[in-house]
Amino acid sequence: MSITASRRTTSVIAALAAVPLFVALAGCATASSEAGSGDGDETVKIGVVGKGDAQWAPFVEAAAEEGITVELVDFGSYEQPNPALTEGEIDLNQFQHIVYLAEYNSASGSDLTPIGSTAIYPLGLYSQKYDDVDDIPEGETVAVPDDASNQARALLVLQSAGLIELKSGGTIFSDLADVDTEKSKVEVTALEAALIPTSLPDVAAAIINNDFVEDAGLSFDDAIAQDDPEDANALPYVNIFAARAEDADNETYLKLVEIFQTNEDVQAGLIESSGDTAVPLQTPVEDLVSSLEKVQEDTEANK
Repeated sequence: MSITASRRTTSVIAALAAVPLFVALAGCATASSEAGSGDGDETVKIGVVGKGDAQWAPFVEAAAEEGITVELVDFGSYEQPNPALTEGEIDLNQFQHIVYLAEYNSASGSDLTPIGSTAIYPLGLYSQKYDDVDDIPEGETVAVPDDASNQARALLVLQSAGLIELKSGGTIFSDLADVDTEKSKVEVTALEAALIPTSLPDVAAAIINNDFVEDAGLSFDDAIAQDDPEDANALPYVNIFAARAEDADNETYLKLVEIFQTNEDVQAGLIESSGDTAVPLQTPVEDLVSSLEKVQEDTEANK
């Protein structure tokens, strides 16, 4: 998803387990058997959430210049594109990060796999009292979202910033109980994500979900700390193109990933549609696959 996971994905992971594995997919025809045939003029159906986002028009145009017809299948909710891909209704999808895909595979028994990265949407720490993380005094309180997926990611941001230490070292399942209070610089409190912006004056700093940053009168540039795209802890939140495992080496699909990652107009559209928050990435596929395997293992162990 543009998983913020992109921003759109992090808030829906918890609901995934309750989603039926079969979803009504109105208007979705069977995925083209021509894709990957090597005969030219191939058609590839790609499931997205947000067909109107600025990156897609130049992407379709750039693909056409390479002899690939891209048909974007726009879904109204995040629960739909993965089942559609599993059932062969589409050839690829691009809307989610690795954590979301791992949750889906674990719940459904599917073998969808990443074939390329798109971007990460950093989660930021904001403050009205301090301009630098190092200025936050010991013993102050920092707020994080109270929903499971965003809370775990927020705690990883705080750990990377040197404000807390997590007993487990930090996982996608970390919560307040995982905070080593004796080794941490600050205390952490959990609040409803939508209420954190109005509570910012009452705490030293707070992790604010991207969807609420501008509503709070803040700019993304105001963040005093955020995910480091190079940090291994951030890798599970990288957004991806996903395919069925049998299509992981499909040359046409890999060409589309290359177009997305390298075309200047596509990249400019990606930045525009994210409100300048997206950090485009060309993460090695083997790293994406390894991260997916690790997250799925953790997901199974945490059940």
